[in-house]
Amino acid sequence: MAKDLIAHSTIHIDAPRAEVWKALVTPEAIAQYMFGTQAVSKWQEGSPIVWKGEWKGKPYEDKGVILQIKPEQTLQYSHFSPLAGAEDKPENYHTVTISLSGKQGGTEVALTQDKNESEQAKTEAESNWSTMLKGLKKYTEQGK
Repeated sequence: MAKDLIAHSTIHIDAPRAEVWKALVTPEAIAQYMFGTQAVSKWQEGSPIVWKGEWKGKPYEDKGVILQIKPEQTLQYSHFSPLAGAEDKPENYHTVTISLSGKQGGTEVALTQDKNESEQAKTEAESNWSTMLKGLKKYTEQGK
């Protein structure tokens, strides 16, 4: 298992960082661009985060912890999904880092996910995150 594989996804959003940030940490917004996911967290460093929903016809409840939160800059959290079939132990948690920067009158969003077990897992993660970021872009650019 090559757990050092890191998935990357980036997108430019024609909206201010404040709007993009708000969409990243507001449960009602998250549900709109993240496949109907219900996200529950206090949005503070060290607080748990839970995502509930349905993915490819299967109900899920993923979990993690907010590792770093710097408004309008960085959101980093651990992430574990039972759907992956791995045991719930620390080495099976991904770290997801979402960084925002001002660029070309909008916001550049860069996302990474570590601990992908194979090139296939990395590619699948990049595809999933790319879809999510496209939804975030559509949501924030429409000014919801």
